[in-house]
Amino acid sequence: MKFIDEAIITVRSGNGGAGCVSFRRERYIERGGPDGGDGGDGGSVIFRADQGKRTLVDLRRQKIITAPNGTPGAGRQRHGKNGADQIIEVPPGTIITDADAGTLIADMTVLGQEYVVAQGGMGGRGNKRFATATNRAPRHAQPGIEGVELRLKIELKLLADVGIVGIPNAGKSTLISRISSARPKIADYPFTTLNPSLGMVEPEFGEPFAVADIPGLIEGAHDGTGLGTRFLKHVERTGILIHLIDISQINLESPLDAFNLINRELSLYSDTLAQKDQLIVLNKIDLTDTEPKITAFKAALKKTYESPSVSPAILKSLPQIFTISAVTGKGTKELITFLAQKINIPKNIQNV
Repeated sequence: MKFIDEAIITVRSGNGGAGCVSFRRERYIERGGPDGGDGGDGGSVIFRADQGKRTLVDLRRQKIITAPNGTPGAGRQRHGKNGADQIIEVPPGTIITDADAGTLIADMTVLGQEYVVAQGGMGGRGNKRFATATNRAPRHAQPGIEGVELRLKIELKLLADVGIVGIPNAGKSTLISRISSARPKIADYPFTTLNPSLGMVEPEFGEPFAVADIPGLIEGAHDGTGLGTRFLKHVERTGILIHLIDISQINLESPLDAFNLINRELSLYSDTLAQKDQLIVLNKIDLTDTEPKITAFKAALKKTYESPSVSPAILKSLPQIFTISAVTGKGTKELITFLAQKINIPKNIQNV
């Protein structure tokens, strides 16, 4: 897979340089006293969220990342050089955890955010630092403090305002290519999309927003079937879910099969996903004989929410339904307008 969203690496910060034991030695100057300089600090390992990064492929190639050590101090009060910090650039949305303890270290969600995961060791003090009125010729200095070594698990979860989910071949790639600048692979067979795609949508009014096309989910995705867990983790970052359903695949006898399957997988994977705002988009209205299936789907969905005892609703409230054709673009303008209005509402107003 070209989309690299997980890596395990080892990072090491630099050791501090040792302090120097030295005495001033110049002609005509007796008892020049101590003049040993301090050692330099070791370099730190720092993660930075960078807009230019899209994957973790570089970290897959470089398993061990080490920051330089500080250099030792020298005579004449010359301090050692500090080791340069090692900057690791990652895409926004990267999560850093301790691979051994499993504890969260940092969540890089803000562009330009920096986090020091391994602090460089401090340089030792030279003997000049230890001179006192009663000890004018100290013959000792401090060694530098050793750096830190950590084994890290790096995961990338897409940061998007809207996530498109659905069963394979529902038309997710076609839709994201229609409404955004993303150009994923499109074909007439299932599992065409193997990598999550991210595109920017520019509505007529309001700020642009990001939409993610999550590869097709199947039954058992919450347990990893069809690489489900690798894809579901990306849905966690989205604010709104577009549940895309292929009208041509709706069974008139049981119209909610695909709808229930996807929502069941979302809820089994995470309670957070089950609580997300969701709207239903019925796709492929350009095909023939779609009206009876649309009517059957809407009726079955309404019955589910009006009579929970018949079939308990997975979502809290009845989702809004849109009908579109991702191929021709029919209905997509109204969908974009609705999403832009919902996304641009301040959070404090949404929660009222």
